[in-house]
Amino acid sequence: MKILQLITLSDLGGAQSVVANLANSLIEISHEVIVAAGEGDGQMWSILRPEIKQIQCKHLKRALSPLNDFLTVIDFLKIYWKYNPDIIHLHSSKAGMLGRVAFPSGKVIYTVHGFDSIRLAYRKFLPIERFMQRACKAIVGVSRYDERHLREEGITHHVSTVYNGIKKLQPLREDPFAHIEGYKAKVLCIARLSPPKKSDLFVEVAWSLPEYAFIWIGNQHEVEGDLPGNVFFMGNLPNAGAYNQFADLFILPSNYEGLPMVIIEAMSFGCPVVASDVGGINEIVVNDWNGYTVENDVRSFTDKIKYILENRDVYEQLSMNAKEQFEKKLTVEEMASAYLSIYHS
Repeated sequence: MKILQLITLSDLGGAQSVVANLANSLIEISHEVIVAAGEGDGQMWSILRPEIKQIQCKHLKRALSPLNDFLTVIDFLKIYWKYNPDIIHLHSSKAGMLGRVAFPSGKVIYTVHGFDSIRLAYRKFLPIERFMQRACKAIVGVSRYDERHLREEGITHHVSTVYNGIKKLQPLREDPFAHIEGYKAKVLCIARLSPPKKSDLFVEVAWSLPEYAFIWIGNQHEVEGDLPGNVFFMGNLPNAGAYNQFADLFILPSNYEGLPMVIIEAMSFGCPVVASDVGGINEIVVNDWNGYTVENDVRSFTDKIKYILENRDVYEQLSMNAKEQFEKKLTVEEMASAYLSIYHS
């Protein structure tokens, strides 16, 4: 089967990690895979297997632009005529919108990576999503939460859920946090500095727990302001998920999410998780079993962080269950198998 994976940005965020993991997995089981993407820093290309055809769509940009959007549709048509894929798998809302204009609906799968970004932050685009729902053979949410809210908003055409999955990351040879000394434990967060991610709450929690080091990976620029000495912003690092190997706990304060890849990566290393109770997070982070989902306030985060880190038996049980959750439910093999069933339907 010849499969085109298409996403708006070529930066290496959560949705791009899904595309790369899925594409790499499909090529390993003898499918022909093409990946196309638009603007961005291009980091996604570096994690694709060399057998995968890569296409840069120079006019595909996140911002609305009548000219660029028209030219992108033309580019999509050229790609289709050249490669004639059996399946076109669209990821993210902009590629999802333009792809459903350009490609035959019977070949198109559209994955919504976190419907809250449209439902809560960009509701003006909801009528477009409702109107275009039949311009594809299936719509996929990355959590049951997303599937439920898609249906509640009137998007009901062949909607289902496929959980994100990852390939187990290669462990690091050296401890990247070796220079961070004198703390009882190391608490890690991996996220971009963007409005949905609550870096302010991260810092407030760190102020309340000076005995722990709080490490943030993914900031695209220097962080200014009054920061406590136990906070370390390390920048945008490659292979960031593997840093969980040397962390004691993973946290993710956020206003909205789909099914965060960074949480799945943490679980693969047996890191217990404390995260905001948003999106589909509570479908994989189960209270008292492999971590906790909490309200977005300092007290809720600090209480659970201290409870986990100061009770060894609790920590070990949560860690074991986190790894079990990953192995049973969140591997790339599980994700690829679910998508192949939809492709063949």
